[in-house]
Amino acid sequence: MVEKVPYTIVKKIGAVEIRRYPEILFAVTENDAYDSGFNLLFRYITGENKTRRRIPMTAPVVTSENIAMTAPVVTRGKYMAFSIPASYTKDTVPTPTNPAVHIEIQTERTLAVLRFSGRTNERTVSKNTQMLLAALLDHNIRTKGDPVLMRYNSPFTPGFLRRNEIGVEITES
Repeated sequence: MVEKVPYTIVKKIGAVEIRRYPEILFAVTENDAYDSGFNLLFRYITGENKTRRRIPMTAPVVTSENIAMTAPVVTRGKYMAFSIPASYTKDTVPTPTNPAVHIEIQTERTLAVLRFSGRTNERTVSKNTQMLLAALLDHNIRTKGDPVLMRYNSPFTPGFLRRNEIGVEITES
């Protein structure tokens, strides 16, 4: 069983959870191709770092989602991120040896999240993203930044057993 990023559920709005996440360290790679960063990040956690230390896999794997939205958003292109286990700090996390991988600190923040199962493809991700954004609009909750796709399972997990989530940062009011 892999370590999961901790969060606190602040409230629920139907199927949407409003969650508070603590500060999290991420190993990140940016690229325009869908899921192309997986191998780079996997090599980093399996020892392609300055200490040659293996880092346990965590969940979820986070990827950017470029979904057309009507509100202005801040975009940074395609990326994939592996969360670093909570036992590491910004001072103890191994430094990547590949310049395509870097460590980022995500500050504490609040996300609205919609969970769904199955395999992820453009159609299902878009549908669930639109459902999340519509629910937030119905409740006058403002978003901040782009939606992200969070996947919790190995690629070998059957689709019906997979846990996926669409999340978007919200402004606090």
